[in-house]
Amino acid sequence: MLFLGIDAGTTSLKAGLFDERGNARAIVNEEYTLVTPAADQAELDPEEYWRACVNAVRRVLTRANASHAEIGGIGVSSQGETTIAVDANGRALRRALVWLDNRAADQARQIAERFDLKRVYEITGDPEIVPTWTACKILWLNQNEPEVFRRTHKFALVEDFLLHRLTGRFATDGAVACTSLLWDIRRGAWWDEMLALIGVTRERLSEPVLPGEIVGTLTRDAASELGLSPSVRVVACGMDQASGAIGAGNIAPGMISESTGAALAIQATAPKPNLDPTGRLPVYVHDVRDAFLFVPVCNTGGMALRWFRDQFGQEEMRVAREQNRDAYDLLGELAATIEPGCEGLTLLPHLAGAFSPEYNADARGVFYGFTLRHTKSHFARAILESIAFMLKRNLDLMQSLGVAVREVRSTGGGAKSPLWLQIKADVIGAPVITLEQEDTAVLGDAILAAVACGAHKNLSDACAAMVRLRGRIEPNAATRAAYADAFARYCAVYDRLFAR
Repeated sequence: MLFLGIDAGTTSLKAGLFDERGNARAIVNEEYTLVTPAADQAELDPEEYWRACVNAVRRVLTRANASHAEIGGIGVSSQGETTIAVDANGRALRRALVWLDNRAADQARQIAERFDLKRVYEITGDPEIVPTWTACKILWLNQNEPEVFRRTHKFALVEDFLLHRLTGRFATDGAVACTSLLWDIRRGAWWDEMLALIGVTRERLSEPVLPGEIVGTLTRDAASELGLSPSVRVVACGMDQASGAIGAGNIAPGMISESTGAALAIQATAPKPNLDPTGRLPVYVHDVRDAFLFVPVCNTGGMALRWFRDQFGQEEMRVAREQNRDAYDLLGELAATIEPGCEGLTLLPHLAGAFSPEYNADARGVFYGFTLRHTKSHFARAILESIAFMLKRNLDLMQSLGVAVREVRSTGGGAKSPLWLQIKADVIGAPVITLEQEDTAVLGDAILAAVACGAHKNLSDACAAMVRLRGRIEPNAATRAAYADAFARYCAVYDRLFAR
């Protein structure tokens, strides 16, 4: 029996097909391009998520030469916070407000004026009230597009949207709803007091199910579009951060993983929602039943590198097409020619505001310290180093709260770069562990689907069978001084420009 994982990320959707031992039969990626009507706005036609889903599933089945009869279940995960207003048939009434969208700054301030931040953190696990959260986006629609707000049957997250297109059921789970500012992480239910403030009832949100629960089977229309049997079961797998932790085998306290995809996110499993007394560490709901995750998020991690590739890497993209290579690998080769610290060049990669641990929607991307000597190669390396600095800044906060950082499992697209992995190990001063399957979100989705469908007795057994480690990158002591100076410079530049 085979299990399909579908993860709808910020800039692309991935589909992966795995057997019961975790062997990947095929993994494909379908990109989409965000619409940016203004500097603080990010939107996408929700039909792009479904188009990408259909194309990815059909491609992965073809590439794996798999028949529909072999597919036992589908696990679905997605980015969080992105808000989709849909009618009763699940059709979007406007473009999705992507989580990166910061237009709801006034609404975030309105909510902050009504709720004490400490209480918000205790209920939702969200350390700050920022425009990212779904509650702020819904309130923006209420106040700025009242006709859309009035006609909306459900305010759906991306996972909810796809689950409905697959099964006909509006469903969600706490592992994806936990960053909406609408979810009570302790009670495992919608927070009625916040709903009342933004002007919605529970009936206008998706029905909660448990993470890893079967939502239903494919509708005939969905099965026809995907090329699958209507009997295939569909499983809710939460946010990509939670499913990615599952795919990394991060299911027990004391384990830490990081994912560098469009965003950088760190995951540390916790047995209960122990709150950070400093109020800076986000607490998410884990896909592991009755467990939680510390998940510091930096919203433009790998996306900063994609921006650089798209704007300044046309030559690398041309060569990559001609040589059937990846333009990111070519940029990595340029970066590898530069010494650690980039000869004083520093990037603040806050292209859409800063998240953990600074939480400043007004922060912006900055290249600091470049001279006539600096080249394109320096800029490429500065991007890689900046993400490692964000990783270190968050791990330092975790360590100050008693979370041991003995090693970090690295996942996501960034884990495909040996140079980036070494930079991370050198900067954080701890080993970085790689996995045979870097695309841990789709693997995690497949693991959860396998458990839900009875292929494995429990999550622990499934991870033992389906997650395999690949390598271990030790920190290079020779770079310690250079990176200590570069990290101090990174922190100082941020503090001088954006510290509140």
